[in-house]
Amino acid sequence: MENKMFCYQCQETAGGKGCTLMGVCGKSPDVAAMQDLLVYVTKGLGAVATRLREEGKKVSREVNHLVTLNLFVTITNANFDRDDIISRIEKTMAVRNELVGLLTDKNGLPDAAVWSASREAFAAKAVTVGVLRTENEDIRSLRELITYGLKGLSAYMKHANVLGKEDETIDAFQQAALAKLLDDSIGAEALTGLALAAGEQGVKAMELLDSANTEAYGNPEITSVDTGVRNNPGILISGHDLLDLEMLLEQTAGTGVDVYTHGEMLPAHYYPKFKKYPHFAGNYGNAWWKQKEEFEAFGGPILMTTNCVVPPNESYKARLFTTGATGVPGCVHIDAKDGKKDFTQIIELAKKCRPPKELEHGTIVGGFAHEQVFALADKVVEAVKSGAIKKFVVMAGCDGRMKSRSYYEDFAKALPKDTVILTAGCAKYKYIKLPLGDIGGIPRVLDAGQCNDSYSLALIALKLKEVFGLDDINELPIVYNISWYEQKAVIVLLALLHLGVKNIHLGPTLPAFLSPNVANVLVENFGIGGITDVESDIKTLLG
Repeated sequence: MENKMFCYQCQETAGGKGCTLMGVCGKSPDVAAMQDLLVYVTKGLGAVATRLREEGKKVSREVNHLVTLNLFVTITNANFDRDDIISRIEKTMAVRNELVGLLTDKNGLPDAAVWSASREAFAAKAVTVGVLRTENEDIRSLRELITYGLKGLSAYMKHANVLGKEDETIDAFQQAALAKLLDDSIGAEALTGLALAAGEQGVKAMELLDSANTEAYGNPEITSVDTGVRNNPGILISGHDLLDLEMLLEQTAGTGVDVYTHGEMLPAHYYPKFKKYPHFAGNYGNAWWKQKEEFEAFGGPILMTTNCVVPPNESYKARLFTTGATGVPGCVHIDAKDGKKDFTQIIELAKKCRPPKELEHGTIVGGFAHEQVFALADKVVEAVKSGAIKKFVVMAGCDGRMKSRSYYEDFAKALPKDTVILTAGCAKYKYIKLPLGDIGGIPRVLDAGQCNDSYSLALIALKLKEVFGLDDINELPIVYNISWYEQKAVIVLLALLHLGVKNIHLGPTLPAFLSPNVANVLVENFGIGGITDVESDIKTLLG
């Protein structure tokens, strides 16, 4: 059967090879095509912006933000709205063409920097610019690895930008890297270096977002989060955007409507500033992939702030709202005006809905970001020196619906009692509710927060390296067994490689976009490995 699309940017891609008829995520071929074209014209915008900088001309913040948002829109499970994506293509071409007019030297610009057409021609062009271009397999693999890393980088930058944090050196790198992906003269060695350079920028972007979050909302602290429900009507907020949550909490104060987090928004409860809102009720449900059942049960409106949206059932579609980079056809999208969003429509709907149906009752303990762990440093170091803690196991990353992901729950259960799990991201839902106990008062699962908070895990490792007086981060009693799903996990992986971390286990499958040769380079140079079975992997990682 003829391929209608091709996408293999996420871990759940069909057959571990690529989605060709329909995206496992729910993305249709026409949406996939428009996403491919949006990335293409954004690469062209990057090439023009890079040329402008080379001529000593300024690139505006608005252009930087446009590039970032465009890439974020194409992340897995973010935007399924074809019309919205088409509008973004048209806007990008208009901005790009305006910038081309500012260039002194217009010679040699790539096709992506100059191609323009009406939307009627978009579908035909998209077929020629997607993944299935005729090129060397290893070059294609490296280009896709970098592209997905840049998409992940865009997510960190977008969240930092909305909180007023900017770093034009990261923007300039991102745009220059996009331009290089259009250059057929760049070989495998240079592309490998570019991938590691993306990891370096990933660390900088994570640091920028960390400072944005902590300056706005305080340093996360150890917190017990309720997983039950109250008797008031509620609004469920999912995704990752803390500014959207802050605006929603402000607007719901005194209305009789409670606010619950879902999925990756759970760590919002760890920030001191959000604790002043008595109607910030707790966390509802689990990771993103269970949302169809959980959104149905919730009964009230749901606000999706970023990626991790699943195309909704008709039964609750009218209760699902999107904002930011997200989009679902038929769902109301709430735009910002002068940086502010009006959630009145959501609040008024909530008042008419029943209270949430209780799914469970209990608590989740988290808030072990870098400053909180540093505060416990003496206790942690003593536990390591005494032998009470033998190993830290980083089990950060993403959760997903594949049955093979039960491996991570089984792995957590099978770990020796003298190990502590360091986590960030929705992978935590596989084990954070398990009764794994503690070691001398230190919980055996230390949750640093969202996948956006992965920087905390890097800082904790670097702090322990300093405390123990080690020269190499790989000498620490820390091992890595990471689950991945989408492109933010790719930039985290590249960031870890930039920091020199080796022998990372990555699963439940290795990325389909890695050619055999590229995969071998990662294995030989960095010790990257896949997962096998729990017993064997525990022996390999723990020694």
